[in-house]
Amino acid sequence: MSFSMDQVEIKPSAAEGLELSCQQQNENCKVYEEEAWGSCSPQSALGCMVKQESNEAEATELLDKGLMQYGCAHYRRRCRIRAPCCDEIFDCRHCHNEARNNINVDQKLRHDIPRRQVSKVICSLCGTEQEVQQVCINCGVCMGKYFCESCKLFDDDTSKRQYHCDGCGICRIGGQENFFHCHKCGCCYSIRLKNSHPCVEGAMHHDCPVCFEFLFESRQDVTVLPCGHTIHTNCLKEMRDHFQYACPLCSKSVCDMSKVWEKFDEEIAATPMPEPYQNKMVSILCNDCGTKSLVRFHVLARKCPNCKSYNTRQTQG
Repeated sequence: MSFSMDQVEIKPSAAEGLELSCQQQNENCKVYEEEAWGSCSPQSALGCMVKQESNEAEATELLDKGLMQYGCAHYRRRCRIRAPCCDEIFDCRHCHNEARNNINVDQKLRHDIPRRQVSKVICSLCGTEQEVQQVCINCGVCMGKYFCESCKLFDDDTSKRQYHCDGCGICRIGGQENFFHCHKCGCCYSIRLKNSHPCVEGAMHHDCPVCFEFLFESRQDVTVLPCGHTIHTNCLKEMRDHFQYACPLCSKSVCDMSKVWEKFDEEIAATPMPEPYQNKMVSILCNDCGTKSLVRFHVLARKCPNCKSYNTRQTQG
């Protein structure tokens, strides 16, 4: 039995049928869009654009309402927090700690706020108490231009260039691109120290050796000494003002003292010891290089023969 080509019916495959269906839908959508735009006059389209821009401007104005007008001495922000420890309201955690952990409070009642347990904030504009979030659920105002959900931190002053460090587990200031986290030291340092700072385990997880404030969470500038220990910049300046140039923790010199040691050389040369002491020998330990030596005694200072430093201590003799 034979068939002519006119008698044979060719059916499209499933894939071809799907392609034809999609093409038809696209053509229908195109026609619909052309009809929709065709029905709008240029003036109407322009009006829609202006209305959209106006709505965006109003939304931005609402979010920025009261910007930099609220807060405390520590932060510019548009909310207060309810302390989970004592159920009282404070402008920020520092305000709480200053009020509840000072010398005027009974020692048994002193405490710091557990910052990560803060769960309630109060909008400064409308007074609504709510869960921790950046935008008020009632009035729609942004309660902090910078907001960290992990640290429960709000701050309108973004010129500080705040960022959250996962390694430290807290927010820091100065711009993330300018700092790196040293995992051995357990803190953030200036990028300039990345390949030059001496690593000291837990370098900032202790109190400042001068003022005894905990350095890791301190809001004051911190300096890394050549020995690797850390100290408040202002405390270091105060030490220098009182002619103290040794680390309070390890006694190593905190700066280049070579010019001072030259002055010591001149003073010792100009001040010979009395004859009974001219040949007296004593044992010393150098605070800068750690070398133990036997040197000639002098009442002014004893010089380390290894590093030429006068930052030494007499151990015997």
